[in-house]
Amino acid sequence: MLLISDTHGYCGPDILKHASQCDEVWHAGDWGDINHFQRLMSDCKLRGVYGNIDDPQIRKVFPEELYFETSGLKVYMNHIGGYPGRYKPQVKRRLQELKPDLYICGHSHICRVVRDNSLGLMHINPGAIGLKGFHQKRTMMRFNIDNGRLIDVQLLEYDKKL
Repeated sequence: MLLISDTHGYCGPDILKHASQCDEVWHAGDWGDINHFQRLMSDCKLRGVYGNIDDPQIRKVFPEELYFETSGLKVYMNHIGGYPGRYKPQVKRRLQELKPDLYICGHSHICRVVRDNSLGLMHINPGAIGLKGFHQKRTMMRFNIDNGRLIDVQLLEYDKKL
């Protein structure tokens, strides 16, 4: 799996290269212009949610939140959610209701992987792979799933300037 967020209209060769090596691409919101993602959308299985900057065109294609199960892993994704101990109230309620194994969000442009022992889940924010924003490095993540477990988790890091 390739996990990206906060692309803000950027879908360059670094994303496409890693996407071509993965079974699926997951996008945690703030796509920007959806027209930049046509190749990605036609070349691979793509799951995602919309973010706060996304227009009605993107919101027609992608939901605000997504809950699914794949390879024995229950996944909940939305764009703005917070972190363990500091979740938005409505996100915490959804996490308690859905009981996912993995919670994914974006928005902060800060890459974090944190185990939330209180809710029994892994929390991942892949950071921002787009060119716009305050982040110093562009990041995305790649991983595999084996019988409900994340394995081979990798941080992919790039300079902000191409």
